[in-house]
Amino acid sequence: MWLLFTGASGSGKTHFLAAIITRVIENNLQAFYISVPDLLDHLRSTFTPSTDISYDQLFQHLRTVPVLALDDLGSHATTPWAQEKLNQILSHRFNSQLPTIIALSVPIRQLDPQLRARLEDKNVVGHVSLGDQSVTSTHWQLDRIKSALKSRMTFSNFDTKGNRAEPTGQESLQRAFSAAKLFSQEPSGWLVFVGPEGSGKTHLAIAVVREIESKGEYVCFAFVPDLLDHLRYTFSPQSAVTYDQLFEDVRTSPYLVLDDLGSHSSTPWAEEKLYQIIVHRQEARLPTIITLRDFMEDHLPAPVQSRLKDISIVSWFPILAPDFRDKGANPKSTKGTKPNYYKSRR
Repeated sequence: MWLLFTGASGSGKTHFLAAIITRVIENNLQAFYISVPDLLDHLRSTFTPSTDISYDQLFQHLRTVPVLALDDLGSHATTPWAQEKLNQILSHRFNSQLPTIIALSVPIRQLDPQLRARLEDKNVVGHVSLGDQSVTSTHWQLDRIKSALKSRMTFSNFDTKGNRAEPTGQESLQRAFSAAKLFSQEPSGWLVFVGPEGSGKTHLAIAVVREIESKGEYVCFAFVPDLLDHLRYTFSPQSAVTYDQLFEDVRTSPYLVLDDLGSHSSTPWAEEKLYQIIVHRQEARLPTIITLRDFMEDHLPAPVQSRLKDISIVSWFPILAPDFRDKGANPKSTKGTKPNYYKSRR
């Protein structure tokens, strides 16, 4: 019998694991408790000349100990080697029906498919939920921005008349508003909102986030320059989150908003990371919203432009309206034309 604990950070998962292992040991049974990142570090350290235990000894102990408790599964660096070792240990224990207790640090959907399949086998694994984990993430810094915006950006307070916009501007706002409403009800494909600063792009994206998260789902909202800063910071020794964790969390999030794409510093590293995220999400057909200040030709690399021109998945909604924040503006329209690849799938 296996036991799986899920829940947000601080919900008591580790406490339960420690209490169970303590009781097992009190009953004179052999048990072993370890966090997954420490387990992998210990396995790596066995290859050093000064180690007191061989790799084979430690690996065999983890595979066969009568009761094993693994804490923080999912918080480890997702390298091929690490994933292989975990799968080997857990596959052996699963097939041998050895009692195993696991605490997840991420939603189960983010796990390796093979491991996820084992943990979702209700004939073997009992699930103890200590609260909703779907609205937690490794990128809590990004979530702080989202929370602040959600408090003031809703569908109900979005003005499709704009800031004294001319009829063409109002029509563009209404089209974008309708597309956002539909996406919030049936998230599929990609939406790209393009327009000048203050034209309502982020407001509509956040309104979608509010609606989806009101149903208990999680949406990753990333202001692109901040996202790149957070990815860089994960290489610091002070970072509580690994690069692999954050990058994978953003790349595979069920729903993603990339706000202000193109406003970041265009370094080769930044272009590569964004391209990897966009390619994965396009090929996996993961619902995504992107906001741009202007059409792409001047500030996005050609490979990204090509992906955003795929009308089989991407719907463009230009907003040709003045800045909502400029209350002293004269009545005007924002000049702009649709790119030749503009076409809505809806």
